[in-house]
Amino acid sequence: MIPSAFDYHRPTSVDEAIRLLGQGEDAKILAGGHSLLPAMKLRLAQPKTIIDLGGIADLNYIREHEGQIALGAMTTHFAIESSDLLREKCPLLTELAPKIGDVQVRNRGTFGGSLVHADPASDWPAAVLALDAEFEIAGPNGRRTVRAGDFFVEMMQTAVQPSEILCEIRVPKTTKSVAYVKFAQKASGFAIAGVAALVNKPGRTAAIGVTGIAAKPYRATSVEAALQGKSLTAELIRSASAKTADQIEALNDIHASGEFRAHLARVHCRRALELAMSR
Repeated sequence: MIPSAFDYHRPTSVDEAIRLLGQGEDAKILAGGHSLLPAMKLRLAQPKTIIDLGGIADLNYIREHEGQIALGAMTTHFAIESSDLLREKCPLLTELAPKIGDVQVRNRGTFGGSLVHADPASDWPAAVLALDAEFEIAGPNGRRTVRAGDFFVEMMQTAVQPSEILCEIRVPKTTKSVAYVKFAQKASGFAIAGVAALVNKPGRTAAIGVTGIAAKPYRATSVEAALQGKSLTAELIRSASAKTADQIEALNDIHASGEFRAHLARVHCRRALELAMSR
C-alpha cells in the first residue's frame, strides 16, 4: 500500500529536529525506518510530519567518553557489530549485533531507533539492561539522563516523551565474560526468548537482562541474587536459572505460549551464564 500524505523534514542538528518536532502536527521520528515505514504503508500509522534523523551526523558515532563507551542513537547495528572498540571494551554488544535480523536490517537499522521502539521481542534491551546503560534524551527543556532500568515503561513505550529525541547511549567497559543467547522466531529473527549475561568472576556477581518473555524487558534480579557472592558452579547456575521467570507474566501469542516462554527463559539464562563463564 501507499502511505497517506505527509510533510518530510531532514534536519542537520538535534536542536533543529526538536524544534520541528514541536511544530509538526502528529510528527514522527524516522531513524532506520524498519518499524515506522511498514506501519505507514499499511496505514496503521498516518503521521502528518516525518522528521528524518539521517542528516544529523552528531548522532552517529562510537567513542570512549569519561570512562564509558558512548554510542550515538543513529549508530547502525552493523557499525556496532564491526566495532573494534566495542569488541575489546564492551563485547556484549558485538556478541549480540550479528543476531539481529539479516544483513539488510543490520546495515540500515539503528541502535537508538530499536531501543525507542521497544518491541518486546527486540534484542538490544536485554544487553542494555545487563550493562545498566545510561540514555541521554534531548527535549525542548534541555537534556536529561535515564538509567536502563527506568527506560522501558511498557510494551512499545519508553521514557522518551513525544517531544523528545534519544541522542546517546552510554555503556560501561566490561570484561569478556559475556554472552547473549536467544530462541528466535524463524521468519523475522526476533527473540521469542533472549538472555544477555555479564559475569564478574572476581566479584562473583552476574547481571542478566531478559527480552522476548514479557511485555517489557527486565533484569532477572532473582537469579542475580541467588548467584551473588558465590562460586558460579554448574549446579548453582542451574538452580538459580530456574528463577528467571519468577513473578513475570509471560506473553501468550501465536509464536509461543506463556508457559513455553517461561521455560525458554530458564533454559536460555542457564545457557547464557554457562557460556559467559566459559570465556
